[in-house]
Amino acid sequence: MFTNLEHLGLAVQDLEAATTLYTALLGLAPYKRETVESEGVDTVFFQVGGSKIELLGGTTPDSAITKFVAKKGEGIHHVAFEVDDIRAEMQRLRAEGFTLLNEEPKRGADNKLVCFVHPKSAHGVLVELCQSIKE
Repeated sequence: MFTNLEHLGLAVQDLEAATTLYTALLGLAPYKRETVESEGVDTVFFQVGGSKIELLGGTTPDSAITKFVAKKGEGIHHVAFEVDDIRAEMQRLRAEGFTLLNEEPKRGADNKLVCFVHPKSAHGVLVELCQSIKE
């Protein structure tokens, strides 16, 4: 079950410049910076009320974020929703006819298991499912 809007992912060309801009815009500092090597991305998270903003900067020329910015420019990359049971949601969404980009959940940023729904299945929006990892 979807429990809340977890975060908006924003693809940016220059992560440091975007971090400075969003710090000024939101009037608060990011609470976390993290590299996700497997995705070729550096992330910066801001907590805004009950939701988050995730800035994403590509770290390699072939990363999905670098390619996204080159093709579409900076902006909203994905919308992420928190789920209670990511595997059950993946199964439910497949049964509903959605195309998932992941066969199994993978470890993402901010201590989450993640899976993505293909934008063609969601009116052009890349949707991320997130489940907190309990360690």
